[in-house]
Amino acid sequence: MTDTSTPTSPALDPTASAPLFDATTVADAAAIVARYPVARSALLPMLHLVQSVQGCVSLAGIAFCADQLDLTTAEVSAVATFYTMYKRTPCGEHLVSVCTNTLCAVLGGDAIYAAVRAELGEQDAPLGHEQTAGEPGTPGSLTLEHAECLAACDLAPVLQVNYEFYDNQTPEGAVALVRALRAGDRPAPTRGAPLTDFRDASRQLAGFFDRPGDVAGPSASPETLRGNTIAAEHGWSAPSMPPEHVIPPVPEKKP
Repeated sequence: MTDTSTPTSPALDPTASAPLFDATTVADAAAIVARYPVARSALLPMLHLVQSVQGCVSLAGIAFCADQLDLTTAEVSAVATFYTMYKRTPCGEHLVSVCTNTLCAVLGGDAIYAAVRAELGEQDAPLGHEQTAGEPGTPGSLTLEHAECLAACDLAPVLQVNYEFYDNQTPEGAVALVRALRAGDRPAPTRGAPLTDFRDASRQLAGFFDRPGDVAGPSASPETLRGNTIAAEHGWSAPSMPPEHVIPPVPEKKP
């Protein structure tokens, strides 16, 4: 069943009595802050941290970040609502992102997105952007989104699951992939690290790698490296900057 309603879980209620962020999360937040000379610079990874706990960045998560970094909730909200990787409602176990930007679209991305929408939705009601098939956070639940350029045009059309790449996709292959995810399987990405779930991926984006192999696997494909390979085969290289080259001064900004 598809959940398209506005979640009302304690994760979205900053006044909820149940503690959302335990001592471990507070310690992780302090570890993030310690990486930076200025505390507010830790905001982006800290937002990923609260997302790893809740499956989204809620009002409570915004308040937590503001408290840890001595910021206002308005300052934190301005950042959390600017970047699409921070989700404002709870995600499924997996986040499926289908690229529908120009090159992927003309090579089949739109058809892939339509096929996945139909597979995850109800009859005559395909799943919509940022909607979830299943109860958010439960095993087999999937949140779907169309994405604007996943930076893999040489392998188009592509989709991602929790930001791991599945390259050279087809509608049939994408449907088989989401069926496997719904069944509890975790098919290996085309490249990159082994597939985990959305919350764990958020924790990794916060800078915490709890298991060996979290970042294992080649991330570059032969297609991506083709230009470099041809240059190496022919002994080509870009000219280096002359040692006597003088870098011009930066123009003074006018008030």
